[in-house]
Amino acid sequence: MLLGLVFVLASCTGPEPDPDREDWIRLFDGRSLAGWTPKVVGSPLGDNPGDVFRVQDGQLVLAPPPGDERPLHEDVVGLLIHERTDSFYRLRVEYRFLGGEPGHVADRSWRRAGLLVHALEVSGMGADQLYPPSAEIELLGGNGQDDRPTANLCPRGLDVMMAGEKVTRTCVSSASETHHGDEWVRVDVDVLGAERVDHVVDSVRVLSWSRPEYDGRIVTEGRIALKAGRHPVAFRRVDLLPLRGCTDPAATNHKTYYLSSDNSQCQYEHRM
Repeated sequence: MLLGLVFVLASCTGPEPDPDREDWIRLFDGRSLAGWTPKVVGSPLGDNPGDVFRVQDGQLVLAPPPGDERPLHEDVVGLLIHERTDSFYRLRVEYRFLGGEPGHVADRSWRRAGLLVHALEVSGMGADQLYPPSAEIELLGGNGQDDRPTANLCPRGLDVMMAGEKVTRTCVSSASETHHGDEWVRVDVDVLGAERVDHVVDSVRVLSWSRPEYDGRIVTEGRIALKAGRHPVAFRRVDLLPLRGCTDPAATNHKTYYLSSDNSQCQYEHRM
């Protein structure tokens, strides 16, 4: 009887706090679009015509609707926008492209998808608006022969800095390797407010930028979105690791990997 009571009490207290354990948040639960809002070009916010965004075999699939006849240069089919607003975090996705006719690297819209960070003014997007003010991490697939890096930077209405200079190009290529075929690719985006954003592919940092600005003000936080293009793409993982929180070692919930302190979140053990 006593042993049973001890077991129940131990199970109720939960696991011991571990300041080194990474507490990831699953933005995609593998079953539904819970927490996400679709924005398909030509449709109002919240509509998902043709099931552009859907869950299939535990994966989040983004694909044009059947019979889609948009011109080849119009490669933005829509966005899937998450409800969270964050500032200091690591976004981790694992994606792969699904089929698609062989394309040429000069056609940038071929095998192209994307991630948006620091997205602003999402609720006011018009039916035909392609992007909210944001920065896109462009995801590209290879054609089996040519170099075509992924995790590139494409500012979408934000002014950003790179190596001390304002980015004026539509897109800036990263230093990543090319990923051909239908292999899974892991991309991390480390967002540190306005201080720095790092693009990381398979644990290698391939591009960095900083100081996003919109309408004369520095942008320190925003929403996250996934971009659907002309070719189907699947995500089997979309997770977020907060990088801001309690850093006081005396607190039970402090984390050693936090890069920004917010000790208002600290919790302390009350001893009898």
